[in-house]
Amino acid sequence: MNKDNCFQLGHIAKVHGLHGEVGVVLDVDYPEDYEDLKHVFVEQKSRLVPFFLEHFIVSHGNKVLAKFEDFDTVEDAEKLVGSALFLPLSELEPLKEDQYYYHELIGFEVIDESLGKIGEVKVIYDLETQDLLGVDHKGKEVLIPIQDQIIQKVDKAVKKVYCHLPTGLLEIYLED
Repeated sequence: MNKDNCFQLGHIAKVHGLHGEVGVVLDVDYPEDYEDLKHVFVEQKSRLVPFFLEHFIVSHGNKVLAKFEDFDTVEDAEKLVGSALFLPLSELEPLKEDQYYYHELIGFEVIDESLGKIGEVKVIYDLETQDLLGVDHKGKEVLIPIQDQIIQKVDKAVKKVYCHLPTGLLEIYLED
């Protein structure tokens, strides 16, 4: 499986108990949608390897208790801690027309209501504190926060992101 055809579901945070279970933190809006998973892809040495699950139980919020087949000891489970979990893009829930997944925005053109064309979305930064669009503007990367007061509208049909940038945001990135 290729990472380009997948989305990151979450990561393995810690070992849980003595029988190979792990604590997983999900990076999704609706963790309960994934409770009956039978398999995931685990990133190991920059490759995605399929792993079959004995159970994948959402405990509270975005926390999950998971048990992989043939991982029966603390030592087995420790080898997985820190690994990212992935699923194919085809397993994402379909969205309403006015909704979007962040990965869909790559390649979209960003248009500011006052400044006009800013540039193309090259990357999405999914950080703990804030999600950001990495946009190529005049050969420099500009980071635009993904917030309702900044991102006004996304038009998937024409591949455009309409926004209202805070005053001075672009200038910060254009200074030498």
